[in-house]
Amino acid sequence: MKLNPLARSKNNSKLPFFTKQDIENIKWFWDNYLIQRTPWLFAVLGLILVQGVAYQQFLSLTESGLRVIFDAGVISDLVQVCAVVFGLFAVRGLTSYIVPRLSTWLASSAVMELRRDLIEHMMTFDLSYFDRTSPGETILRLVSQADGLSQFVGQATVNAVRDFVTVVIVSGYLIYKAPVLFGTAIVIAPVIILILQYVSHKIKMVQREAENVLGAYMNALEETVNGMRTVKISNQEKFEEARLLQSTEGIRDLQIRLQAAQAVVMPAIDIASAFAYALVIGFGGYMAISPAYDIDGAAIITFLIGLVMVFDPMRNLAKFFTQLQAALILLDGVNSMNAIKPTIRDRDDPKDSFDTRGEILLRDVTFAYSPESPLFDRLSLDFPAGQRTAIVGATGSGKTTILSLISRLYEIEGGEITIGGTNIRDIRISSLRQAFSVVAQDIVIFNASLWENIKYVRPESTDEEIWEAAESAEIADLIRARGDLPLGPKGAQLSGGQKQRIAIARAFLRNAPILLLDEATSALDQRTEERVKRSLARLAEGKTTIIVAHRLSAISDADKIYVLDQGRAVESGTHEELLALGGLYHGMYSTQKGEYR
Repeated sequence: MKLNPLARSKNNSKLPFFTKQDIENIKWFWDNYLIQRTPWLFAVLGLILVQGVAYQQFLSLTESGLRVIFDAGVISDLVQVCAVVFGLFAVRGLTSYIVPRLSTWLASSAVMELRRDLIEHMMTFDLSYFDRTSPGETILRLVSQADGLSQFVGQATVNAVRDFVTVVIVSGYLIYKAPVLFGTAIVIAPVIILILQYVSHKIKMVQREAENVLGAYMNALEETVNGMRTVKISNQEKFEEARLLQSTEGIRDLQIRLQAAQAVVMPAIDIASAFAYALVIGFGGYMAISPAYDIDGAAIITFLIGLVMVFDPMRNLAKFFTQLQAALILLDGVNSMNAIKPTIRDRDDPKDSFDTRGEILLRDVTFAYSPESPLFDRLSLDFPAGQRTAIVGATGSGKTTILSLISRLYEIEGGEITIGGTNIRDIRISSLRQAFSVVAQDIVIFNASLWENIKYVRPESTDEEIWEAAESAEIADLIRARGDLPLGPKGAQLSGGQKQRIAIARAFLRNAPILLLDEATSALDQRTEERVKRSLARLAEGKTTIIVAHRLSAISDADKIYVLDQGRAVESGTHEELLALGGLYHGMYSTQKGEYR
């Protein structure tokens, strides 16, 4: 599976801790989803500052308590110190409850808005995006990566801010109390920085690979589930099992590599910290013994406790920065979806109204799905207003593509398409597509009731209108029989003919002035086809109708028929006129005529 956005930097060159793209992604997320929550963020920061000050005051009180024990020996003073220490930790405990609750709410709300915006943006994508992009990649962006980002922002980042504040406040106190001793302890800082620089590049590389492999796994899983009928008929369960297991093994291996890269940090920092503790104990003990320094045992013990309060958050911060490298890849993946720009867009000041009952013309239309395989080269067709025009031809000749171009699902590269004399590029896209009722061969059925599936195309419809559409499509009896039962994923509980009748019922309900029929009766038996053809004939009355069909029996009564061959209109006329020509249409009819006896 191709995952271009995640593969932006697949070379092995050394990456900086924050690349230019990382900074742009962070700025995008901040400007769009966090800056408006600044008051709440300051509230969280205020609570975190309270936690840091509580630790600093604990150190100060600890030193006082130790002196009470070692020097004064007054029980009442010791009780007072203990009571204040308990109060400090009670305050810290309360803030420790409020901060994660508040931060998780803020992060979840921000990511919810992010998902909302991405879904809204995704709906503007060209159809070509979905042709070339696997569903697994889109699901990865909107579900896995967005959820990982939410957890990182709401938990890891807030914990890191808390740890940073603790380090700064406690370190400031330790510097104030014993600057020379603190300078001795801080010698490990360059070690931590070097370790982080060493692992950050590797973590980014592994995380990119992990996201690609996860996307491939999700895509393979979706393909297997959707194609389970074929899998079982072909007796290929073992093959699919092996394919999915191979993907899961790849995920496992990459997770192990990622953990191995991150695991270097903690033990290295622990060793460096042990070295710093040894220096402080040795040099601090010497300072306490030597008359040259104004420091006592209580101060040294308090300083060591303070170092614990500094080094433990520093370890967490180091771990956070390794997690940050992985989170930056998630953010890049999410933002890469936001960066996609649709090519099919409304022009400035588009038209909302046009002659929907006018003639549809294609003039010198050029189109290709890819530059290597052009489909249409200066194709010209006309579809008279209020008439039934059919398009036939071999598979791959471009029949369905013409319907997609007329409804502007794809953009033509040359020429023009007009409806009632108005270029479709000048029409607002939503207004243009509102003019079509479509019965297509690739029918989308939702896991809802028959009733809801028909109502989908016009939610404001009345019950009477839905029943009328269902009766016209010969599916009303099935609605009565099934009631509100869901149809299963992708309508798995329906036959092909039943699915097609849902599509026909939708077309009746929508009742738009232009009717597009793409293999509208291909999944129906001959008896049902005749009934539905009569219904479609009633639906098409007074409408401009374009029919794409493989069965010539479905279009023999069309007002005009185009025969396509390799993207060119090689014949046109009525059924009788085309038979008389003795050309391609005649050959197709002769091949199929056994159906009509």
